[in-house]
Amino acid sequence: MVAEWNLRLADGRTVRVADSGGPGLTVVWHHGTPHTGALLAPVVSPAAARGLRLVSYARPGYGGSAAQPGRDVASAATDVAGVVDALGIDRFATVGASGGGPHALACAALLRERVIAVAAIAAPAPYAEDADWFVGMADDRALRAATAGRDARMRHAETAEFDPAAFTDADWAALSGTWAALGEDAGRAATAAPDGAVDDDVAYVSAWGFDPATIAVPTLLLHGAEDRMVPPSHTERLRTAIPHAAWWPRPGDGHVSVLGAYPAVLDWLVAQVPSS
Repeated sequence: MVAEWNLRLADGRTVRVADSGGPGLTVVWHHGTPHTGALLAPVVSPAAARGLRLVSYARPGYGGSAAQPGRDVASAATDVAGVVDALGIDRFATVGASGGGPHALACAALLRERVIAVAAIAAPAPYAEDADWFVGMADDRALRAATAGRDARMRHAETAEFDPAAFTDADWAALSGTWAALGEDAGRAATAAPDGAVDDDVAYVSAWGFDPATIAVPTLLLHGAEDRMVPPSHTERLRTAIPHAAWWPRPGDGHVSVLGAYPAVLDWLVAQVPSS
């Protein structure tokens, strides 16, 4: 059973933490944009079946966590360190999907003595001021607004609507089946205050605060070849930046259907645990 509570961090901010409990390997899950940070059944069930302990937290501005305007991607490492310290966890693996991917990579880069392995699923790459960074996105308006700063992205949020074309038929099938809870959670987050998504987007198109090339722990990257939300060219950029990373191509998958590989990702993370 998942427990949730508010945790006060060293800087006085409050974050909402979720913990499935258990004695097994801890995996820190980083949610996408927008989501509430709750541990959802399709995320928890495969972990529980493998005896894993799953921990998550709502990034600032989401799900009861205090907003933190101006945060960068690297700030996730500080927040995660505070969460796992409070739980008495030393070492852990970490995985992030979509917007959670960069935040998982931040932990791998900045908490390298504690992170055993990292996986990033359908993750955006560090922002580059070239036209190619946006190519392949069905709707890039929010991220383009974010390049003009937080105020511009907040104004966009006042009238923004989701473009269904961002999802493939395979994505919609996943959202009507195994991953239905993901779509429902995104809907809840989208109707709440926009701070979380706004600050996420501004962080993605600003300096991340770390260099992915410094990641030395085992790293897995995977991306759906048909992804219209975050185009697969972004993982190609990450592969160039992290040359030792394992790469799982996912032909036929979109942004959500790629999560069908999530159980196999957990198996890969477990396989990276050093034998005693």
